[in-house]
Amino acid sequence: MVSEAPPFWWRKAGWEAWALSPFSYLYGRVAGRRMKTARRASVPVPVICIGNFTVGGAGKTPTAIAIARAALDRGLKPGFLSRGYGGTLDVTTLVDPDHHRSAAVGDEPLLLAREATTVISRRRIEGAERLVREGVDLIVMDDGFQSARLTLDYALLVIDTRRGIGNGHLVPSGPVRAPLGEQIRQASALLKVGDGQEADAIIRTAARAAKPVFVSSTQPRPLPGIAGKRVLAFAGIADPTKFYRTAEALNAEIVLRRSFPDHHQFSDDELADLMEEAKKQDLMPLTTAKDAVRLSGKTGPAAELLWMSQVVEIDMVFDDPQAASTMIDTAFENCRARRLRQK
Repeated sequence: MVSEAPPFWWRKAGWEAWALSPFSYLYGRVAGRRMKTARRASVPVPVICIGNFTVGGAGKTPTAIAIARAALDRGLKPGFLSRGYGGTLDVTTLVDPDHHRSAAVGDEPLLLAREATTVISRRRIEGAERLVREGVDLIVMDDGFQSARLTLDYALLVIDTRRGIGNGHLVPSGPVRAPLGEQIRQASALLKVGDGQEADAIIRTAARAAKPVFVSSTQPRPLPGIAGKRVLAFAGIADPTKFYRTAEALNAEIVLRRSFPDHHQFSDDELADLMEEAKKQDLMPLTTAKDAVRLSGKTGPAAELLWMSQVVEIDMVFDDPQAASTMIDTAFENCRARRLRQK
């Protein structure tokens, strides 16, 4: 899967998209067939998958965390299942945030592991079975909706209302991961994030298909002393502009913006340049939690920049306080029905 979305994906389709359309047609045929005909294994606990329609960030990880926290509040033991994108380990691994580094397990698994038991695995069924052995009673899968080889009891598709589905074309002409009709058919519900209008058309399509639509927003945690502060904001995430808007919502004065590819592992030279720019203009470095975990545990420039930086943490907040509980209840009901059919 493409890790850095080309800018033309997020504009009205132009010559680039149409030139690649034959490849998108073939990609869509294969992706749609795989979703329709996938043979899926199952585990004895409910599985909630948090996915999105497109390549790139829509808020999956904070959504997964919000659902796991709701499960913890109910006395459940949730566990996260992640592919470990951006990491080098290719074996099923129980993530230890005090031991592992992002270069090995990926940045998102380290964020998840701060909240609950987390396993990374390129083979989802092996990862799910490991979580069951760890005693979890609810699996929250971060991504993997279009390629799932694991039976899903609830599939929530997250969509950013400012970006929507970009130009609406399939990879490589656009950011869409699989034919929209098949994605909506297999989804349990949609979660619209924010107050933009770019997702309105697909939300209406989902509503016509009788799919529930939940509403949420990302909210930054309070960051004392940041209001009015002149900052150098840097981010290596799928949509850095979202981070910059969050920084502005905290009333930081962004003097310099520095954007990097999603899951970017910073070189010493890049880190030194960021620190030099910040010091030259007397700016405070400001970054995301995802970038911070990629800097943590290191020495030299990474440790120095992390020490200098303020880190913005965000939470996914549902408009309906019972939304996460509704999803969890439905997943348990579907799991019970599935297990009865298997007897």
